Amino acid sequence: MKKLILTGLTLSLTMGLTACASTEKNEDVEVTTLAPESVDLGGLSNEDATTKLLEALLSKSYMASRAGPNGVAVNFDNNQFILQPSINPDGIDRIMMNRFYAIHPKYVGSKEMLFMIGTLNQKLNFAKFVVRDQGAVIQVQGAATFVDTISMEEIRRFILWTDEGLRQVGQSLPEGAEDVIKPIPVMQNIQAI
Repeated sequence: MKKLILTGLTLSLTMGLTACASTEKNEDVEVTTLAPESVDLGGLSNEDATTKLLEALLSKSYMASRAGPNGVAVNFDNNQFILQPSINPDGIDRIMMNRFYAIHPKYVGSKEMLFMIGTLNQKLNFAKFVVRDQGAVIQVQGAATFVDTISMEEIRRFILWTDEGLRQVGQSLPEGAEDVIKPIPVMQNIQAI
């Protein structure tokens, strides 16, 4: 009985190895590129770092596009951000993340709006709120710091953290604020995709 089992195992093993060895080689095998786990931006210009960041985001299936020479527009959880690498060869590198909001013309330059922005900057530390374009736009800016290489997971968590912070700010604003402050889309034709 032992000889029969050993003979069966040997035969199975031999047949399996023969099948593996006889598999023909196919020169037309499609090569799949794996999405990077991190992106190395060290030593690059801001423009080259932007290109490399965009390629890494696209390979991770983010909806992203170029936004000028030093910016990447990213759609994340139905919100749009602009990521801007700021590479410092002698120190800490950063990816600046920006989100923009239009202010209703009735409140452009108003004391109430300036007070609200000042209060947000005093109470919150996840982003800086800035009034731009003669009070018509609010820019929200945060920064992820790193040295040369940043993981794609760190970028995802940074965007998620900022997005959640902005969601909580939106919930804390008085009712009707969504009619006064509206996100500005930074990606072209996003609904067509």
